[in-house]
Amino acid sequence: MFPSVSLAQEIGLAVLLVAALVWVIGLGHMLWDGRFHHPEPGPREGLAAIPGQRGPAGHPMETVELTEEEERAFAGLIRTIALH
Repeated sequence: MFPSVSLAQEIGLAVLLVAALVWVIGLGHMLWDGRFHHPEPGPREGLAAIPGQRGPAGHPMETVELTEEEERAFAGLIRTIALH
């Protein structure tokens, strides 16, 4: 086709153009379908809302008892965190 371009380059260009054409057609098809077809909302899966807390004390498995030394160390750690 072109005198200064090798056969391999012509084949590569043809493959590239075909791939680009297929991509553009697929993108257009996807956008066209998305514009007119809105799926019906189905039943919600999972939790409808975040479950409420059990109370101020919480569940026994969600609490940790600290010794006085651990409480002091934790309070000191919290004081060292720079609040922005």
